[in-house]
Amino acid sequence: MDKKSRDFLFKYLNNASPTGFESSGQHIWLEYMKPYIDTYISDTYGTVVGVINPDAPYKVVIEAHADEIAWFVNYITDDGYIYVRRNGGSDHQIAPSKRVNIHTDKGVVKGVFGWPAIHVRDSAKEESPTLKNIFVDIGATSKDEVEKAGVHVGSVMTFEDELIELGEHYLCGRALDNRVGGFMIAETARRIAVSKVKLPFGLYVVNAVQEEIGLRGAEMISRRIKPDVAIITDVCHDTHAPMYDKKQQGDLKAGKGPVLTYGPAVQNNLLKMVIDVADKNKIAFQRASASRATGTDTDAFAYSAEGVASALISLPLKYMHTTVETAHKDDVENVIKLMHDFLVQLPAGHDFRYIK
Repeated sequence: MDKKSRDFLFKYLNNASPTGFESSGQHIWLEYMKPYIDTYISDTYGTVVGVINPDAPYKVVIEAHADEIAWFVNYITDDGYIYVRRNGGSDHQIAPSKRVNIHTDKGVVKGVFGWPAIHVRDSAKEESPTLKNIFVDIGATSKDEVEKAGVHVGSVMTFEDELIELGEHYLCGRALDNRVGGFMIAETARRIAVSKVKLPFGLYVVNAVQEEIGLRGAEMISRRIKPDVAIITDVCHDTHAPMYDKKQQGDLKAGKGPVLTYGPAVQNNLLKMVIDVADKNKIAFQRASASRATGTDTDAFAYSAEGVASALISLPLKYMHTTVETAHKDDVENVIKLMHDFLVQLPAGHDFRYIK
């Protein structure tokens, strides 16, 4: 990636965009996209779509989701301690000793997830962190002081961690799931624009909201666009990290290429075309299987309206839903390359149906 792309990656990843509160990140993403698209659309809940060739009748989507897991303030004690509930799939076990940013109308309020010192815990019957016992301390001594700081029930908070490079080959930080996807679809659009490729169809670059609580943004925008084809990118688990069971979670490793998923929501003719593109362009890839659903926005697009030919290209990720999500730079590059190479060979009007 060039300097402009790298600067965008770090700015975008370091910005907080919790589920339901994605608008600040969407502004960053859209400003980066504007030179490479013809127009854009946005919807009521904040999904943003960059469009190339908006008048073309055949519509192709590349999509990622913009939101990150977070916490809500749920209860404030008289002593000023804050108890939380999840916004998305936040991990209670990693919370103790983490710093948080509480987003309020008065600005960001700093806090920490406290935890009893090791000295006072009984090792024979230690309590594990649960949603019932984790709490946030903002340095207040009363409920009134918390509320005067602008914090109230319903305030949203995110972990305070930023993107770093880990060794020579990895990116590490919070919210790679899935703002790194937003970066990858933006880079795909940029490369198409820079190379002056004239696509014979409308390309809709979709950065959807609210995936983490049930694919809601994709569900809404798919009905609005009514695409013919959708390529979704999200993350999947690197199962070579310790404590994974490959028999259960598959055999996937960061650095070995994008992951292509087989499952009912994935249209097989489209998947075959993606695989053929990967083989032709010598892009290494891995395979995974899904059961009833992929658990990604693929499902929302596949089953919207009369059905949309959909496929999933995943980025292997270590330590998902933590503050140290870790992805291999080569995989990021190869997801971008695979999406780009797929798009530039796709003819307008291609019919993916099994029976014609």
